[in-house]
Amino acid sequence: MSFSKVYSAHVSNLNTEKVDVEVDISNGIYSLNIVGLGDKAISEARDRVTSAIKNSGFKSPKQKNERILVSLAPAHIKKHGPLFDLAIAVGYLKASEKFEFETGQSVFVGELALDGGLRKIQGALPIAKFAKEKGFKEIFIPFENGVEAGLIDGIKIYPAKNLLQVINHLQKSESIESQRKTFLKNKERVIEIDFENIKGQQIAKRGLEIAGAGEHNISFLGPPGTGKTMLSKAFKDILPIPNEKELLEITTIYSSAGLLSPENFAQRPFRAPHHSASYTAICGGGGNLNIGEITLAHCGVLFLDEFPEFDRRAIESLRGPLEDGKISLARKNGSVTYPASFILITTMNPCPCGYYQTNIKQCDCSNQSILKYKQKISGPILDRIDMCICVDQIVAADLIDQKISPQTNPKTESQIYREKIERARELQIKRQGFLNSKIPASKINEYIKLDESNKKLLKQLSEKLNLSARVIHKILKLSRTIADLETSPEIKDSHILEAFQYRRVE
Repeated sequence: MSFSKVYSAHVSNLNTEKVDVEVDISNGIYSLNIVGLGDKAISEARDRVTSAIKNSGFKSPKQKNERILVSLAPAHIKKHGPLFDLAIAVGYLKASEKFEFETGQSVFVGELALDGGLRKIQGALPIAKFAKEKGFKEIFIPFENGVEAGLIDGIKIYPAKNLLQVINHLQKSESIESQRKTFLKNKERVIEIDFENIKGQQIAKRGLEIAGAGEHNISFLGPPGTGKTMLSKAFKDILPIPNEKELLEITTIYSSAGLLSPENFAQRPFRAPHHSASYTAICGGGGNLNIGEITLAHCGVLFLDEFPEFDRRAIESLRGPLEDGKISLARKNGSVTYPASFILITTMNPCPCGYYQTNIKQCDCSNQSILKYKQKISGPILDRIDMCICVDQIVAADLIDQKISPQTNPKTESQIYREKIERARELQIKRQGFLNSKIPASKINEYIKLDESNKKLLKQLSEKLNLSARVIHKILKLSRTIADLETSPEIKDSHILEAFQYRRVE
């Protein structure tokens, strides 16, 4: 009887591909078959689409003597999820010869409810970005996905509430208002834990300031109850809001994973998996090469509390991401590389009970258990952590007898830290185009200038302590960040000494 073709798209492993939805209708006893290597959700689209068409006021395909064949091409690509429902319905209505509208420059994605409504989908942002890059003029998506898709400029985005609204727009009997460009650069994060609420721990706060300014990794070592976890959670609120490039990368990842929500929209991620999390949960993988916590922390913070308690394979898997900012996964059904550039914060105790060499409580761990506990973190991993800071017990009197000083600055302590970090980052971007932790080894001498006094001091430290090349580079990058926090064009000996004191603590 007739044939039609409309366009949709498919997101898998952060990669988006165009899908041609072809509908062929011929005479015969009613049947609707979908081919093209789809999963169970796609095969079930037959009933969703026919019910949505009927409940939108059109004649149900089941009431006609028609054999309907739907092809999702290319056929060799595995497809999953219900996001092809809208394209199948539009393709069928176009092929039924009752409707004449142009769809050659349009992309259709959306899950249909039985009443014809459109439900929110995963991956709307990467699909909108892909449609623009491929030269499409417009995209029809569920209404709830409008704001995230609005981050992409240069393509008309039509957030629709139901199938009927889409058909009426295509027939020009009713217009859907196109989504305006979404601007979220100035959205502020609500500070949950302010630094001023954490008493003492000035060295730890200074370490976090340096970590935030240059995107350096940091580890806290200390007995239980000293504020390690609270400091780590407060850290996310002193980081600058993401720029437009980072915002797109973060939102693309969360949209593809189906984790985008108003709470985390336009915010730097702070991922804090439990130490019982599996290797796959941390790194990603599985049958569908799913995104793991390492990638979900991209452009944000990965917080690993009780670091030695994590799976050894998961800990060792951090080597690549900490060095290259990405993680590669290879399985029997394919391979994929995900972005994974984050600030790592870890906490650990001095021993399994937590009280080794402290005067808080007697340690009851054997020497063997203490040694085994320390050996859970390998040397190569420790080398990749820029700073290791001891967090000591706060004296009770210091907590109880806090004097309230007059408020001379309307800004909170965390806000002051954030402003200093923003200024330091601006200096780094202006000087080299990226933050200090990302300076490659081949560019160290170009971006980090040392005078004779600096070189002599660094040589003495290196020879005395037998420092590896990676550790020396870490110290140099930390020194440059400390100088940037002081807006100092040159690195001073005091900057190198401060950077050195944050290195691995035995």
